Amino acid sequence: MAVLKRPARMSLSARVLLGLGLGIGTGLFFGESVGFLQTAGEAFIQLLQMTVLPYIVASLLTALGRLSLARAAVLAKRCGLLLLLLWGIALGMVLTFPALFPHWESASFFSTSIVRETGHFDFLKLYIPANPFFSLANSIVPAVVLFSIALGVALIGVQNKEGLLRGLAALTDALVRVTGFVVGLAPIGVFAIAASAAGTMDVQQFRNLQVYMIIYMALALVMAFWVLPGLVTALTPLRYRDVIGPVSRDALITAFATGNVFIVLPILGEGCKRMLEPLDRGDGELASAVDVIVPTSYSFPSVGTVFSLSFVLFAAWISGSPLSVTQYPAFAVTGLFSMFGGVNVAIPFMLDLLRIPADTFQLFVVVSQVAVVRFESLLSAMYTISLALLGASAVAGLIEIRWRRLFRYLVITAASLLAVMGALYLVLNYGLKHEYEQYRIFIEMGLLKEPAPSKIHDSALPPPEAPTPEQARLDRIFERGSLRVGYVKDALPFAFQNQSGHLVGFDIEMANQLARDMNVTLELVLVKRNEIVKRLNTGQIDILMSGVPIVISRARDVAFSRPYMEQTLAFIVEDYRKEAFSNWETIRKMPSLKLGMMGMPYFTSRVRHALPQAKIEILDSPREFFTRRKGQLDAFLYWAEAGSAWSLIYPDYSVAVPHPLVIRTPMAYPMPREAHDLVRYVNDWIAVKKADKTVEELYNYWILGKEAVKTEPRWSVVRNVLHWVH
Repeated sequence: MAVLKRPARMSLSARVLLGLGLGIGTGLFFGESVGFLQTAGEAFIQLLQMTVLPYIVASLLTALGRLSLARAAVLAKRCGLLLLLLWGIALGMVLTFPALFPHWESASFFSTSIVRETGHFDFLKLYIPANPFFSLANSIVPAVVLFSIALGVALIGVQNKEGLLRGLAALTDALVRVTGFVVGLAPIGVFAIAASAAGTMDVQQFRNLQVYMIIYMALALVMAFWVLPGLVTALTPLRYRDVIGPVSRDALITAFATGNVFIVLPILGEGCKRMLEPLDRGDGELASAVDVIVPTSYSFPSVGTVFSLSFVLFAAWISGSPLSVTQYPAFAVTGLFSMFGGVNVAIPFMLDLLRIPADTFQLFVVVSQVAVVRFESLLSAMYTISLALLGASAVAGLIEIRWRRLFRYLVITAASLLAVMGALYLVLNYGLKHEYEQYRIFIEMGLLKEPAPSKIHDSALPPPEAPTPEQARLDRIFERGSLRVGYVKDALPFAFQNQSGHLVGFDIEMANQLARDMNVTLELVLVKRNEIVKRLNTGQIDILMSGVPIVISRARDVAFSRPYMEQTLAFIVEDYRKEAFSNWETIRKMPSLKLGMMGMPYFTSRVRHALPQAKIEILDSPREFFTRRKGQLDAFLYWAEAGSAWSLIYPDYSVAVPHPLVIRTPMAYPMPREAHDLVRYVNDWIAVKKADKTVEELYNYWILGKEAVKTEPRWSVVRNVLHWVH
């Protein structure tokens, strides 16, 4: 009787690829209707992060505690330097990424991440765990790593530690089991993430991801097939074909195909020992060193994981806030320590630390599964080979500086990088099409809600009203049957004319809502900034709704409503000067500083006090800074929320919020000083609009730009081919 063979179970990597393919297909088939799967994807990511910090502590304590003092001393002195060298090379390559990003015009709507107060960057708190439990509870990865390394090194000299090490090993095994279970869910998690991304991601996001993937793959290949093996051949008696040959080929291919370097560690170890056999002096020292270096190295960040830090630079670029060169040292050191916790912990940590929108991490998960994870595994496998060969050679005294070989290696490396980077520059800047669309998106924005019946006075003001008793202002509005709302010119994004010539903006939207709720028509009246008080007190306007901050000096002349939102004080500067204006101390040290401001005496006096060296010029409109005074002023002091809207029109400029002191000012609606009844009515109305989320909805639309693009639903098979949904 024939025995039926059970079909071979599909490997995890194959199932992940299948999940990825099915997810992309599902997203394309169902479109935006599968966006809810993003929640499942986020749950999978959090499950991956669940065991990381405990695993760091247990695995480092176990790996370091099992070493002898003599072996630890040798590894620390020789292999430690080599490890730092490889990390330094990898970080150097990572820092070349920004130079390759295309020179595309870019700007973005306001993001709350740029005004989030993070306080002073405290290196001591980040790296020294005064309270290890606090560091663990708050996911301060560098401090957790340093604590684990210190405790692991201390365990080396402790007697009777075997029981503890066995317990730690058992804990590590348990954590690995939990992680293994979660990893087993990877096909489902990847399916959810890919389906959500494919169903909701717009074309612009995909173009940006193309930029990152192309750069990452090209530089990873150069690193894996020349920089690392070339360094081995430059410093040891081994030849290039020994390092990149049949012995290492199987491990490299397997790591790339599976996207998992852990499973090839035994192959890597045996392959390195075979490569070193011709150099063995019969004492087994080289093989013994490899046996220690290969498994121990897995407890430290590999070159492949360090390479993933490049995504943080990419995320800063696509969010319109690229890192400056002065931030690179802190980025490199902090990022390296964070990588002890793995990329799923390090990337969100670095995004938060650098005030980059956290939702970009979802893009990293997608791009990682599409391509990066395989190149990362390939690079990590070559790193392990290189470190083992270099480390074993160093322990055996086989490292030798041969200047001719080293010079040849450096020349070939420089030529290779220049050739690859030149090709990437041409492909990314001239091969990929890009069109700046934010300007069009902004000026095409229309009112989000149904407008009230309205009339616009943009040339002739309505006639003044005769003086009325104090309590009659509100009655007068209802008797007239119209609400007269004043607005000022160039008050983006609160009041402006869109491309169709319609008056739109946050406060124009609020004015329409107020008129509708009062059941009266709306009269929108254009007033000059220096005539606001006069027009209010003559009755030509009842209220001004145009993004006005509460100014104490004006409170004598007008009555302000309760605040409806806040704006953040910021500098509008040319893109390349953004970092210089992001710190108050740096700004105070600038000689001959020339600032533009709007005519607000209260703020002008405060700025003169805070920046006594600055020469302040009063402008009639923000537009003057970008046009008539272009290049004559260093910066324009304005509001971050409004300045972000101006940067959409003039993308060569950015908003810089100086830290650590973030200054916020409440925004309110001025009304006539004696109109107490109208003030009470508007205050109650603002409270209601906040409670029913109208203010929040309009803030998300006009300030944050959410749903600003009025497009048809994403293309999908069910909608555009089968026509099952409309």
